[in-house]
Amino acid sequence: MNKNKKLAKDIKLVEMFIKKDISKEKTISGLYQYIFKSNGKKIRARLNLIASSKNINKNRIKLASVIELLHTATLIHDDVVDDSAVRRGSKSVNKLWTNSHGVLIGDYIYSKAFMYMVDIGNNKILNELANATNDISQGELIQLDAIQNLNITLQKLKKISYYKTGRLFEAAAKTGAINSNANQAFISNISECAKNLGILFQIKDDMLDYSDNKKIGKPIFQDINEGKVTYPFFYAYKKANTKERKILKELLCSSKKVKSIDIELIKDLGGLKKAKQLANQYYKKSIECAMKIKNLDIREEMIELSNNALNREK
Repeated sequence: MNKNKKLAKDIKLVEMFIKKDISKEKTISGLYQYIFKSNGKKIRARLNLIASSKNINKNRIKLASVIELLHTATLIHDDVVDDSAVRRGSKSVNKLWTNSHGVLIGDYIYSKAFMYMVDIGNNKILNELANATNDISQGELIQLDAIQNLNITLQKLKKISYYKTGRLFEAAAKTGAINSNANQAFISNISECAKNLGILFQIKDDMLDYSDNKKIGKPIFQDINEGKVTYPFFYAYKKANTKERKILKELLCSSKKVKSIDIELIKDLGGLKKAKQLANQYYKKSIECAMKIKNLDIREEMIELSNNALNREK
């Protein structure tokens, strides 16, 4: 079996593992089945499986499932915070049910993940994932500082990107490597590669919010409609003159729904171009770290993930 088929088979096992042991309570099972009816790309679980492929052990699928459960819980909570109506092309839990259902099923999924972590019984893994989930929560709180904040710094935006997205990518790779009893050099290289890959993924996500491509699977201009300063807006505002800044400020703070014509100024000021340049910087960092990985199969997998992150359209 070639490596791609093996990885695809392992992803299927993760999907099956996640869907087992569902509570018999009607409300919980209904919510849970709805959330996991779509299988998605499972990039973080895939990262974990790639990092743990050097030495296969019985906890490999369970750990990758933990990563996916943690990620899913954060998405559900994000939707409640952002009052999002759509997730992965379908109605969000908070819109189909209520915000209370979203918060509580997110907590339920978090708790399932931690139960499986305890089952795995590796203190290094438990410590890494506990710290990562704490950092992710910090990232969500720090992001509140980016709402209608025209004075936010690039450093703060990068910190948000790391905590919100890069941190779980990093933890996914690191715990997978720990689970396979890898040496410290491998753990360090694949963790750093995944961290930069995750930040790249978030920058690209910010850019896609300004796209009119219907394939992205979520409402466009969602960030700016919520008053969030992300990379394209940040770079455009920094370059804008006094008159243009006034227009951008009104756009960010308006209660009116943003339209394609409204963001032409952001494009004209090079906001998307500068964000793309930043994405390329993190892409190069990710590739540099991948090239330090001695295992050729794992190196190629990490490079492929980096290429996909840079070029994705959704």
